[in-house]
Amino acid sequence: MRKILTALSAVLGLSATLPAMAQTSWKPGKPVEFVVASGPGGGTDTFARTVQSIIAKYDLMPTSVVVSNKGGGSGAEGFVYTKLAEKDPHKLLFGTSNAWLLPLVAKVAWKHTELTPVAAMALDEFALWVKADSPYETAADYLKALRAAPEGEFRMGGSQSKDTDQILTRLIEKAAGIRWTYVPFRSGGEAGVQLAGGHIHSNVNNPSESLGGWRGGQVRPLCVFAPQRLPASAPIANGQSWGDIPTCAEQGIPLTEYRMPRTVFLPGNVPPGVQAFYADMLRKVSETPEWKEFVQRTSQTARFMDADALRAFMAEDEKTSRELFREEGWLVN
Repeated sequence: MRKILTALSAVLGLSATLPAMAQTSWKPGKPVEFVVASGPGGGTDTFARTVQSIIAKYDLMPTSVVVSNKGGGSGAEGFVYTKLAEKDPHKLLFGTSNAWLLPLVAKVAWKHTELTPVAAMALDEFALWVKADSPYETAADYLKALRAAPEGEFRMGGSQSKDTDQILTRLIEKAAGIRWTYVPFRSGGEAGVQLAGGHIHSNVNNPSESLGGWRGGQVRPLCVFAPQRLPASAPIANGQSWGDIPTCAEQGIPLTEYRMPRTVFLPGNVPPGVQAFYADMLRKVSETPEWKEFVQRTSQTARFMDADALRAFMAEDEKTSRELFREEGWLVN
């Protein structure tokens, strides 16, 4: 009898471990779609395509990856598309804080709680950019001109409406006592093109979105919204590197820091084990030399957040953002 009970206990113990084993053994069985909640050429698009290339190089998935840009409606297109793909484990949504902030300011057909958080992989820095031949050599010069001009005469471009770029624009205005006419574009890449063409006076692109324009002599950064200067890098243009660009606080803009997470979500209610598989895969991506080089080259801050850490970040960011949105009259719920 004792042997029977011992054998039965062993079987029951083994069966109790089977669900956990099944959860960790899930793998995609067909090509995975990387849904980018932004237009081509922007920081989110570059983020997704960098992850795609690293996955391919290190064979981190048994299937291929297809990237699709769905940036309409300030990224709403991508979020709604992913929400409607409920239970589909073969779609990964690449976005930013617009996942939880956009539903606060626009009547959209999703809530971030209807998606499955996977990870955040980096924090994007922001810079104040002007055209390369702009007469303003410093941010202080630019602020002086803004204060002397009629309100709204200067145009600030950015990616999307009531999203991170416009939020930052409003924070600068509030801190410095100035006002731009904000012009939204589909992506930071497009905002960079418009600045290079002289159709706007400035933008607040992420470093990765305007790196090529700076290197090509079309645009240049005046300052970065970081608590200290960015790490030194190889020279990019005119002998200057990211470490040579002053902080915006140094230049008279009393706004010490503004950063945005690069986030990854799954549709809601995915099968067990899916979230764990992708989180583990993305962590492996974040540990490669290629990812570290990408983060350094684009002057982002490396910070991997798992699902729990991302949830905590979202809750805090949503709480603090509501205050600004209420002041601006943006809140819709």
